[in-house]
Amino acid sequence: MTTSSFSIFLLTIVFLLVCFKRKRDGAKQRLPPGPRPTPILGNITGIDARNPWKTYTKWAAEYGDIIYTQLLGQDIIVLSSERVARDLLDRRSHNYSSRPASLIPINELFGTEFSSIFLPYGDRWRLHRRLFHQAFNMNAASSFRPIQMETAHDLMMNLFMTPDDFPAHVQALSIATIMAIVYDYKASSRHDPVVAYVEKTIEIAMQEVRPEVAAVIGAFPFLKYLPPWFPGASFKRNALISQECCAKWVDAPFQHVKRNMAGGTAAQSMVSDILTRIQDTARTEGDAAYMEKTAKEASASAYAAASETTFSTLSTFILAMVLYPEAQKRAQAEIDSVIGSNLTRLPVWEDRSSLPYIDAIIKETMRWHPVAPLGIPHATVDDDVYEGYYIPKGATILVNAWAMSRDPANYPRPDEFLPERFLTSEYGTNGETPSFAFGFGRRVCVGRYVADASLWAAIVSMLAIFHFEPAPGCDLGPEGENVVWTEGVTTHPKFPCKITPRHEGLTHERLLQLVQMST
Repeated sequence: MTTSSFSIFLLTIVFLLVCFKRKRDGAKQRLPPGPRPTPILGNITGIDARNPWKTYTKWAAEYGDIIYTQLLGQDIIVLSSERVARDLLDRRSHNYSSRPASLIPINELFGTEFSSIFLPYGDRWRLHRRLFHQAFNMNAASSFRPIQMETAHDLMMNLFMTPDDFPAHVQALSIATIMAIVYDYKASSRHDPVVAYVEKTIEIAMQEVRPEVAAVIGAFPFLKYLPPWFPGASFKRNALISQECCAKWVDAPFQHVKRNMAGGTAAQSMVSDILTRIQDTARTEGDAAYMEKTAKEASASAYAAASETTFSTLSTFILAMVLYPEAQKRAQAEIDSVIGSNLTRLPVWEDRSSLPYIDAIIKETMRWHPVAPLGIPHATVDDDVYEGYYIPKGATILVNAWAMSRDPANYPRPDEFLPERFLTSEYGTNGETPSFAFGFGRRVCVGRYVADASLWAAIVSMLAIFHFEPAPGCDLGPEGENVVWTEGVTTHPKFPCKITPRHEGLTHERLLQLVQMST
């Protein structure tokens, strides 16, 4: 037997012993119900690899709101109701705010170990969180409104010129907004090198840095050492690309801010504010260097998270307008009642309180198709018992936002796009944004106020100017059943549509004039 063959054999034996020990320990306690796992593989063969959240939702209907599954020896607890998620992630947040240890090796492999999103709960994560809170709390978020409206207007101009390229334009808005907020960085074009590095890294991360992939790497760590040319080792090739891209985009925009500050030309941004505080408060050069490294990591994390989720949400919104023309018509009638039907001006921030249906559309977009159907996995710090069920230490906790969004008790007719459910008690909601949209507990999205404002500016502007309808000859299905959705941690629809100006005779020059009047 060769040395490599013996190593693989030994690792397999160790893996089987660990699985046996977990099974034996679990037998002493009452685990949550769930499908019967097969030896070694667990429940991997029963999961829809493309849409695992749908499998978990089907199991929840059979076993309940909290279920237990296994994946290559990893304990996985799936929460499929808001009630259970609040009980555990909110009320017992001290035990449910970490990340699975299985994510550490794969993040190191792909160069994303710095990301606030994947950091385990601890001092390093708390420092990241504090920087986010200072930059994105409710009061600070209002200072970014001029940037958000400016990028929304840029989106309108782009859609007017080349409407068929709407996915690229929506992505450009998502990137431009957060780059300006975090770095005061204005991309030269959608093909800006920094933007290209980030897009490539996110594309790879959304596909590869998932619990299923992490479980395989965790169970068979020797896979990390496979050469990139090895058959079936595409993940290793992607990892090398991701490492290279991360190294470039994490540093480049940060250095852009430092150069501007040194030259006295820096405008307000998340990074410039942090660096100013470091200069004022750091007691030693070592403290300053550590804080600067933390600021670089946190700012890159904010950019990656915000650009992807904003793009996915706005893509879903456009699809909803295409599929549900009555909702689009009602929203546009509400806008016209505030700014006038002859388009003498564009919507502004002060109009928001007079446009409740637009807010309802934003909430329903996040409810109708959650952009992260399983969120980012949590992990337990210690053993726990909930409603008589044993939850092991180190278990991966998945928040099944898809199941929550489809709960008919909270959202009657869940497959339909009904903004009205957030306006009246008829549909059982309290008018609040669905809690699963921004997460739970100490891991709740700290940028939710900024995200909400970015979505409002883009959506109200698009509805004021454009009409969305199906592309000629394209059958999306009555409820979008023929639409293709991307796979990964986040998901968004891919579809063609027809976008035309609502107002007859609207010209590029007139639209530009309206934009200039609004600034």
